[in-house]
Amino acid sequence: MPTLRMMPKVMTMTDAAAKRVNALMSANPNALGLKIGIKKGGCAGMEYTMAVAEQKGPHDEVIEQDGAILLVDPAAIMYLLGTEMDYKTDKLSSQFVFNNPNQRGACGCGESVNLVPAAEGSSRAD
Repeated sequence: MPTLRMMPKVMTMTDAAAKRVNALMSANPNALGLKIGIKKGGCAGMEYTMAVAEQKGPHDEVIEQDGAILLVDPAAIMYLLGTEMDYKTDKLSSQFVFNNPNQRGACGCGESVNLVPAAEGSSRAD
């Protein structure tokens, strides 16, 4: 009889990030979750994208923690494996911060990053 193998999460959230995602979702009654992706752009080559999602795409990876839901764009999964999403507030700003082991560099302003796909055979973070 085959056994079920649970796959670890592509990404994790800190408690602060989960609270902020929940706050964003409660402000939009039609929101299913926060969609996370990447796109080409910026001086370092890639940028993280975030948007309120009202529905799940057919291949989106769903990450749920304490009621907060992230939908990860399938094209971004290989760049986000092992990433921890945090939410930080300081005197001048509040923002989501991605602690990504696949990041090889960032631009000086912090708007874009240099990402590489996760190495073949690497395990997902749990």
